[in-house]
Amino acid sequence: MPVAARPVAAPLVDELNTALFALKAAVDGELGDETFEERAQVLSLIGQIEQLMVGDDLPFAIPSEYGDLPYLKGRATIVLETNQGDITVVVDGYNAPLTAGNFTDLVQRGFYDGLPITRAEEFYVVQFGDPPGPASGFVDPATGTLRTIPFEVMVQGDREPIYEFTLDSLGIYPIETVLPFSAFGTLGMAYPSGDPNGGSSQVFFFLYEPELTPAGSNLLDGRYAAFGYVIEGKEALEHLQVGDVIQKATVVAGLENLVQP
Repeated sequence: MPVAARPVAAPLVDELNTALFALKAAVDGELGDETFEERAQVLSLIGQIEQLMVGDDLPFAIPSEYGDLPYLKGRATIVLETNQGDITVVVDGYNAPLTAGNFTDLVQRGFYDGLPITRAEEFYVVQFGDPPGPASGFVDPATGTLRTIPFEVMVQGDREPIYEFTLDSLGIYPIETVLPFSAFGTLGMAYPSGDPNGGSSQVFFFLYEPELTPAGSNLLDGRYAAFGYVIEGKEALEHLQVGDVIQKATVVAGLENLVQP
């Protein structure tokens, strides 16, 4: 960490330690709503500390073959206004820069405004992002072609993400991703069956609770790209059904971290 940032970071670390104790107490007490709130506080503090640690750019380079894609060099906070209430998510460009950058770019373009929920399975997923018309994702007006992004996952202990290959296809076990599908409201990238590099605009919220899907021991970790978490609006997410609408999506913080090609 840069020396100049240490005085700012020190009180944040103290606050994080306190928040972690509070989170553990909520988890041990099986206090669902309190756990959700404490987790949001922990994520916010970690994000602030990471920003101080890495400065103004990522600690790794985006591969040159993806140079035509937007990426996120930090975190961004996005509010989804729905007819069931507002949902606030934090997307993580430190560990999923292309996936988070693609989503943030589409939000900023207004792509999701007015799109319906297309899939809602209780205790499983809520999915959205399929535009009207024949295209299954975002058609870039600059090129007239469907924009797709590669599969992207950061493994614990690695210094940069793995691209294009799911962890099970690589035979990587146990699966220990930095961003696991082990919390209610995990945001993941959807893709066509059998094509992990075919994701475009469709995303989903994971609805299982952590005790049912421990990290590395579920069917999604390492097979889909997680890139963010819900920090507010759990009740709204729980009530979303097919036909409900994302009325408006707005980047409320972190837009300066979005890098356009």
